[in-house]
Amino acid sequence: MKEEKTFESALDNLEKIVKELENGNIDLDNAIKKYTEAMELSKYCSEKLKDATDKVNKILTENGELKDFEVENS
Repeated sequence: MKEEKTFESALDNLEKIVKELENGNIDLDNAIKKYTEAMELSKYCSEKLKDATDKVNKILTENGELKDFEVENS
């Protein structure tokens, strides 16, 4: 049974990959694979954060509490 990916597990995996790459004891082909995986995890985390921000903004807007609040997208 495949474990469902969560923001927390993706972030944990991303941190592990960064440490591996920073260590420098990895061959080029494996480094490229790890870098590619890290970029995919980074994109996944960014999308999850954007979704969460959108949900919070929607809740605040529905309750009339959101005034001139903007989230900077990077």
